[in-house]
Amino acid sequence: MVDRNIINKLGLSNDDLNQQLDLLVGEQDLTYLEEVLQKKVDSKLPGTILKGEIVSQIGNDVIVEVGLKSEGVVDASEFDSPDEIEPGREIEVLLEESDTSDGILVLSKRKADRIRGWEEIINTKKEGDIVTGKVIRRIKGGLLVDISVPVFLPASQVDIRKPGDISRFIGKDIECQIIKIDIEGRNIVISRRKLIEEQRKSSKDDILATIEVGQLRKGIVKNIADFGAFVDLGGIDGLLHISDLSWGRISHPSEVVELDQEIECVVIGVDTKNEKVSLGLKQKTKSPWEKVEECYAIGSKVTGKVVNVMNYGVFIRLEDGIEGLVHISEMSWTRRLNHPGEMLNLGDEIEVVVLSVNKEKQEISLGLKQTENNPWAVASKKYPQGTIVTAKARSITNFGVFVEIEEGIDGMIHISDLSWTKKFNHPSEMIEQDQEVKCVVLDIDEQKHRVSLGIKQLTEDPWVRAIPEKYIPGHIIKGRVIKITNFGAFIELEPNLEGLLHISELADHKIEKPQDIIKENEEIEVKILKVETDLRKIGLSLRRAQWAAEDQSKESDEDNKPESNDTPPRVIDTVLSNADIHQLKSKKNEAKSEPEAAAEPEEVTEPEVAVEPEEEKESEEAAEPEAAVEPEEITEPETASESEDAPKPEEEKESEEITEPEEAAEPEEITEPEEAAEPEEEGKESE
Repeated sequence: MVDRNIINKLGLSNDDLNQQLDLLVGEQDLTYLEEVLQKKVDSKLPGTILKGEIVSQIGNDVIVEVGLKSEGVVDASEFDSPDEIEPGREIEVLLEESDTSDGILVLSKRKADRIRGWEEIINTKKEGDIVTGKVIRRIKGGLLVDISVPVFLPASQVDIRKPGDISRFIGKDIECQIIKIDIEGRNIVISRRKLIEEQRKSSKDDILATIEVGQLRKGIVKNIADFGAFVDLGGIDGLLHISDLSWGRISHPSEVVELDQEIECVVIGVDTKNEKVSLGLKQKTKSPWEKVEECYAIGSKVTGKVVNVMNYGVFIRLEDGIEGLVHISEMSWTRRLNHPGEMLNLGDEIEVVVLSVNKEKQEISLGLKQTENNPWAVASKKYPQGTIVTAKARSITNFGVFVEIEEGIDGMIHISDLSWTKKFNHPSEMIEQDQEVKCVVLDIDEQKHRVSLGIKQLTEDPWVRAIPEKYIPGHIIKGRVIKITNFGAFIELEPNLEGLLHISELADHKIEKPQDIIKENEEIEVKILKVETDLRKIGLSLRRAQWAAEDQSKESDEDNKPESNDTPPRVIDTVLSNADIHQLKSKKNEAKSEPEAAAEPEEVTEPEVAVEPEEEKESEEAAEPEAAVEPEEITEPETASESEDAPKPEEEKESEEITEPEEAAEPEEITEPEEAAEPEEEGKESE
């Protein structure tokens, strides 16, 4: 700084002052002064690396003197160890900030070290050189390694095989090869895998040339997977499969081996072409299955530990390397288990019975329920066929109901054994869950542990006597239409009893849709065609019922018609006694009241006697057959006025065969002798 007041007191002008300075300071001195001033200025710029001396440490701040008539502060965490913080020690720091409010410089030792390290790497290393560093931390895609500067190690370059977890390398010193240097981006990529491959390549050929099956080889476990472990044999990796680790059951290879562990294995396979080696650890000892038949005789009781629980059963460890299976069906005589876990858990010690041993397949079948008495052994004696029991509905399915007779003894009521007459779409229409049901034992199968039960068997089958006696073919009854199908309709005759009205029996003409003739819930009169007790079916007819109604109406009109006195008497050769006439009248009345009489009429032999006209009419009516096949065309005999010959005997009329083609074509034709013309009507035609 120049003091202008002092210059003014001297009385010197500017020119005089410059002349005096030129005499005192030469050009060489001015150049040196400029260089010193420039260094002073540069040293105060941020980003400059300065040499300093550690003065002291206050808390986490390390005070460093850098020679700028001020002190700087370095954070203690930037030193690798507390021992490096020693007063009087010279270090290099980077000036980060100089113009602070408190006049203290902000310094960084770590950044200065990285800059110096990068300069050293650039000057001394090149791609392909070997470097050693310490893994700092895991970053995206790999690891960060410190080789005096942070460098990147990709996860794919950590090892020759993909490691399970690369975090296990953190904190370890590793040797790698530089594969890329980016000076502009200040980035270096290294590879550990490439270095290992180059080191192993020379020894791989020697191992493949000397290795043989059955040899014992030492190696180091380098990687563990779910299916096994990879062992480094010194130039080539061998696979130690999980099934070859132990004679016993293991869930993961880590239960037997661990990473970087040195183990001795047996060579069990060599593929020189593909450079693959298979190793085994359990082969170092004899298989426990060699004497399994001697140690575990069939029927003997043994104790084991539950080591695995599956949906189909549990595995029991009897000893190291020997396990047996208790199937879910062999766990209890009485309980129906959905899962073995309902009865056993991992780690349970249980007693079981040996059921079978297969040495070749290395399988042992065990049974748990065999340690107890079988309740089914006495079930047939306790519940013989025909026994009535009360059971509780435990499960309802589409085909029946499972009921519990007693604890451990279950039976099934099939849907077809619920009712003799009613048809159910689902058993729940009759039985509810947990309902107490009274039923009868139909059959017991001790081998399959099954009991067949029935509810309808508690009562007599109505199809044996009740229904055939009540519903006689030929009778006309009333019913309600409950269901219409494309082939006919089902008619409810009484609760839980149905009959089939086929579409061909609805009307005399062809019907396309039954709905055109009948409607649901409509009450109609039908005629019983047949009752099939074996098939439990009743055939019905609507048109035949209508025929019977029409015939009855005609007969009623004929009975009410007055007799004509102008009819000339006829003389015939047939003569009947009073006893014969009385007998024929009785049969005629029975024929009217019972239209379903037998198809073949009784033959009546008429003696030749002369009778009065009224008696002749009665005799002809009585002589008509009680029932005949419904005629399609009736031939009338000649009357007395046309011929003096006697009418044909009744035997000749009955012998004439009359068929009905239309009914013969129908699938459910039933010959209805009752449908023949009434005796009076036929007699009238004969007259």
